[in-house]
Amino acid sequence: MPVLRSAARRAREAQGHPAAADEKAPEAAAAALAAAPAPPPVEKRRRVTRAEEREREEIRPREVVAGEGGDDEGERGMDEPDSAARSADKLTFDDEDGPTVPEAVQVGSSPKYRVDRKLGKGGFGQVYVGHRMSATGPGAVEVALKFEHRTSKGCHYGPPYEWTAYNAIGGIHGFPRVHYKGRQGDYFVMVMDMLGPSLWDVWNNKSHIMSVEMVSCIAIEAICILEKLHSKGYVHGDVKPENFLLGTPGTPEEKKLFLVDLGLATKWKDIATGRHVKYDQRSDVFRGTFRYASVHAHLGRTGSRRDDLESLAYTLVFLLRGCLPWQGYQGDNKSFLVCKKKMATFPVSLCCFCPHPFRKFVEYVVNLKFDEEPDYAKCASLFHSVLSVVGSNPDVRPINTDGAQKLIHQFGQKRGRFFIEEEADEQPKKKIRVGMPATQWISVYNGRVPMKQRYHYNVSDSRVGQHIEKGNADGLFISCITSCSDLWALIMDAGTGFTSQIYELIPHFLHKEWVMDQWERDYYITAVAGANNGSSLVVMSKGTKYTQQSYKVSNSFPYKWINKKWQDGFYVTSMATAGSRWAVVMSHNAGFSNQVAF
Repeated sequence: MPVLRSAARRAREAQGHPAAADEKAPEAAAAALAAAPAPPPVEKRRRVTRAEEREREEIRPREVVAGEGGDDEGERGMDEPDSAARSADKLTFDDEDGPTVPEAVQVGSSPKYRVDRKLGKGGFGQVYVGHRMSATGPGAVEVALKFEHRTSKGCHYGPPYEWTAYNAIGGIHGFPRVHYKGRQGDYFVMVMDMLGPSLWDVWNNKSHIMSVEMVSCIAIEAICILEKLHSKGYVHGDVKPENFLLGTPGTPEEKKLFLVDLGLATKWKDIATGRHVKYDQRSDVFRGTFRYASVHAHLGRTGSRRDDLESLAYTLVFLLRGCLPWQGYQGDNKSFLVCKKKMATFPVSLCCFCPHPFRKFVEYVVNLKFDEEPDYAKCASLFHSVLSVVGSNPDVRPINTDGAQKLIHQFGQKRGRFFIEEEADEQPKKKIRVGMPATQWISVYNGRVPMKQRYHYNVSDSRVGQHIEKGNADGLFISCITSCSDLWALIMDAGTGFTSQIYELIPHFLHKEWVMDQWERDYYITAVAGANNGSSLVVMSKGTKYTQQSYKVSNSFPYKWINKKWQDGFYVTSMATAGSRWAVVMSHNAGFSNQVAF
C-alpha cells in the first residue's frame, strides 16, 4: 500500500467481484476511530457473518449485527449474497459473531418451545430442534423451528416470502406441515414438522452410492411432489439433494420423501388469471445452486416448470453416479464454466452408467419449452418401469411411492413401456439440446432501460421539492446533484435502477439521525451536495448494489479515513463540500477494483 502524502491511493490486487464468496465481511475496526482526524468519528456498523464456502453455491441472504454509533460518522450494512450450501448434518454450530436465537419461543397460539440444537442453516434462515416445554398440550413434543432474522434478504418488507409460498400451497403432498408462524424479537419463527435426514446425508452415509431401485423411487416421488407444487402455481427454484428430506426415523413416515426450503420459490403463473408469467432474461441474475441449476437459470431466464425438472434430472444422476461432469470448477467465472459444460454434455454421456430411462428423462426435460406443461405421468412411468425390471417389491421399497401411484395410473403401464423403448430406426421428434449447437448459443443482454433524462439548474430551496416530485411522477430518480452560489442543480433519469428514493434539504451539513434512520429502512446515500451557506441536500435510494455504507464529515479532506476504508473494501461513491467542511461517502460492493483520490 503506497504511503499517502499529497494523494490517497488504493490499489487492489484483482480479486474478481467485490462480493465474492471467499472475501471476509469487513470487521468493525476500532483502529478506524484512532486513524480519523478530529472530530473523533464513531461508526454505526453492521457486520455480515460468513459461513464457510462450499462448492454448491447459491443465492441467499446474510444476517447482520449492529455495532456502535457515533457523532460525525455513520455506517450501515445490508444483507449480502452468500455462496454456501451445506448438508444439515454439517451445520451443528452457532455463528460465533452472529445474532443468537432466543432460548425459548412462543408465537401466536403455539405452545412454548425450548430451543435445542441446530439442525442446519439453509439459504433462508436456520433450523433448530424445538421441545415443547409443557408435559401435556397440543401439537408434537418435538418440532423443527425455522428462524429468519428480520434484516435478512427475504424479510425486507415484513414476514419472509417463504411464508407466502407455504400459505399458497396449503399443506400439499410432499411438504412438511407448518403449525405456527409469528415473530419473536428480531426473528420470524416458523414451527414445522420434524423430519429426518436429507438425501445428501443418506448419499454420504451410503459411501456415495445409491441403488438404482432407491434412486428410481426417489425420482417417482419427487416428480409427484413437483407436480403438486406446480399445480399451485409455484416452482421451487432450488431442487437438489439437500432440499429433499426423509421422514423422521422410527416413525411411519421414515420412508416418505419431503421437499423443503421455499426461499427461492417463484410463481410460474398468475393464480387469478391462470396465465403463464412472461418470459424475461437477465444474465446478471442467478438463482439456485450451480451444480444442479438448469441451463436456463445460468442464462438468467425466468424460471418455469421445466427448470425444476431439469434440476431433478441432475440430482438423480448425481445420486446414482456419485458426481456430475461439471464439478470442480472454481473462480469468478465458475457459473459460466459450469453452464458451458452442461450445454456441451450429451445426455448419453451424462447417463452413460445409468439405466436407459434416465437418459430419456434428461432428454425430455432439457427440451421442454418455457411455458410447456410437462407430462409428469409420462416421466414417472419411466422410472416405474425401472422398478419392474429390477424386481422391486412395492411393499418393501426404500422410498414410499404411494403418493405417485395415481399419477402413474393416469399414464398407464403399456404407454409407459412404449415410451422407454427405443427403436433402432426411430427419428427424433424434435431437436435435442446437446453437443456443438448448444455450445454456440449466444445471449445478448443490455441491463439498462431506455434512457430518459431531465436536468434542472439554478433551483432555489423552495422549488427543489416541486421538481423532484414531478420527476418521480414521470418515473425519474435523482442521479446527480450539485450546488453553486446557494442554488441547486439536479439530474434525474430513468436508468438508475432505483426502486424508491427520498431526500432531505436542511440548513446544516448532513443530518446524522435522519441518515441513520433511512439506513434502517434499507436506503443508501446515492447523491449529496452542499452549499456555501452550509446547507446540504442528501438523496438516499433503494435498489442500489451497495451492501454497506459509511460517511464522514470533516474540516479537512479525510485522507487517512479513506485509506482505512479502502482496506476494508469500501470505495468513495459520493462527496461534497459545504462552506469549509467536507463530506465523503464510501460504500461496500460499489463495483470498483481500483480508486485514487487527489
